[in-house]
Amino acid sequence: MAPGDPVIRLASDHSLLVVFGETIAPAHHRAVVRLTARLLERRPEWLRDVHPAYATVLVCHDPLRIEATAAAEAVRRLWAEAAEAPEPPERVVEIPVRYGGVHGPDLADVAAHCGLSEAEVIRRHAAGDYRVYFLGFSPGFPYLGGLDEALATPRLATPRRRVPAGSVAIGGQQTGVYPVASPGGWRIIGRTPRRLFDPERTPPAELAMGDRVRFTPVDEAAFVAAAGGETAP
Repeated sequence: MAPGDPVIRLASDHSLLVVFGETIAPAHHRAVVRLTARLLERRPEWLRDVHPAYATVLVCHDPLRIEATAAAEAVRRLWAEAAEAPEPPERVVEIPVRYGGVHGPDLADVAAHCGLSEAEVIRRHAAGDYRVYFLGFSPGFPYLGGLDEALATPRLATPRRRVPAGSVAIGGQQTGVYPVASPGGWRIIGRTPRRLFDPERTPPAELAMGDRVRFTPVDEAAFVAAAGGETAP
């Protein structure tokens, strides 16, 4: 097996876990993106589903169509093809954020935990160059890598029953945006007026795995204007 090739483990009687590494890293992410794209492009008849994560891809197969060992060999062949393919293009998405106040009720707590001023938390968070590693938890929720280590803050001891759609939050060493209203335990530091998930759109999620995200601080007037006078529910 060549350096950089994945380790393929049996996850169940109908799934394989393809492991590119044990850490959150851009190189592992690029490998996940390449293999996921190739699997979805080829869509072998035995393929049931694909679940990408930070450094792994869970490949679900039909055990009546293919045995696990044969599926693993097929995945290795597809990876060899994917590894030789050109790098997929990256898309940069700028997301306006109104930090603090009613839109960021946990900003002060994050600042206190990190030993920073609220203004410095905002500056550091907005200065980040984030990568969408994958979508999960709720429809269109982007797990973003690239958070400044100085901003890492534990999740809430008791999750909120309802986090407003568009809330920008920090959970541990990660940051993300709640595309739809849902329960959640991440620390809310701001909110975007952009609707990141709309079931009437195609595709419904605005962000996709592999996108780059940049947050832009805006004032209240710009926030309301961008929302067209109202924010996402």
